[in-house]
Amino acid sequence: MQTKSRMASALVTAFGVAITAFSATASADQLDNIKAKKTLVCGTFAAIAPFGYPDPKTRETIGSDVELCHAVAKEMGLKAEVRGFPVGVHIPELKLGHIDIIIANMGYTKTRAEQVEFSNAYNVGKEVAVVGKTSGLTNLASLDGKKISSTKGSTSETAIKLRLKGATPLTYQDASSAFLALQQGKVDAFVINNVSATAFAIQSQKGPKPAVVMDEELYIQPVAIGMTKGETALHNEINAVLGKLEASGYMDQHWKKWFGDDSEYKLKRPYKVTAIKDLKFEALP
Repeated sequence: MQTKSRMASALVTAFGVAITAFSATASADQLDNIKAKKTLVCGTFAAIAPFGYPDPKTRETIGSDVELCHAVAKEMGLKAEVRGFPVGVHIPELKLGHIDIIIANMGYTKTRAEQVEFSNAYNVGKEVAVVGKTSGLTNLASLDGKKISSTKGSTSETAIKLRLKGATPLTYQDASSAFLALQQGKVDAFVINNVSATAFAIQSQKGPKPAVVMDEELYIQPVAIGMTKGETALHNEINAVLGKLEASGYMDQHWKKWFGDDSEYKLKRPYKVTAIKDLKFEALP
C-alpha cells in the first residue's frame, strides 16, 4: 500500500510538473519567440499618410509608424518586417499571430485595452473636425444636427457618436473617401486625427473647396504600441525601448521629421513618452 501510495504521489508530482511545463510553453514568452526568429513583425497602416502609406516610386510601405517600427526593432537587435493594413484590421491580425505588435497611430480606448496590451504613450493625439472654409461652422456646437463623415471602425466614428450627439455619422472604408464626401457636399464635416486633418486641409487649399481644421477638439487620446495581452516580458521590453529612444533624442527627431518643423504640419510635440496612467484624459469606450 505504501509503495502504491508513493507511486501515486510520484505520478501526481510528475503530472503537476508536466502541467506547469505545458503552461509555460502554452503561454510561451512571445519575446523569446520574436528573438528566436530575429524579426519583429509590425502591423501599420497601408494607406494613411504620414503614418503608413505606399512610396510612389518603390510602392513599399513608408511613414512615421513604419520608421518607428524599424527603430524599435533595431534597438532590440532585430530586423523589422512591416505589414500594412486598413483601419480595424490590426487587432484581429494580432490575435491571429500574424503580427507581433501594432504601430498604427492606435489611440487608447477601453474596448481596445480589453483586447490588447498598450505600451507607454509615444504621442497624444486629438480627434478634430474638418469643415469647409466658407461653411460658417466654427465650433463643435455648430455641428449639432449635421452630417459628419469618418473612417469606419475608427475612434473618430466613436467620438462623433459620443461628442456630437445631435450629429448624424456617415462612415467610409478609408479616410480619403470620408474627406471626399465633405468636398462633394455629402456631409458638413469630417472627423479624423489632427495630423491627418491638417494634411487634408493643406491638400484642399490647392482646389476649389478649401477646408480648415476646427480649433476645438472632440477628444484627446494617448497613442501607443499594441501587443498581445499577458505578454509581460514583451510589454516591458517595448516600454524600455521607447524609454531609450526618448532618452537618446530619437523621438524628438522623429517628431520633427514627420510632424514638426521639418514637415508640412508644423505641429508641436505635446508630450514625451509617458505611461498612460500618468496622462489626464477621458478614455473612449
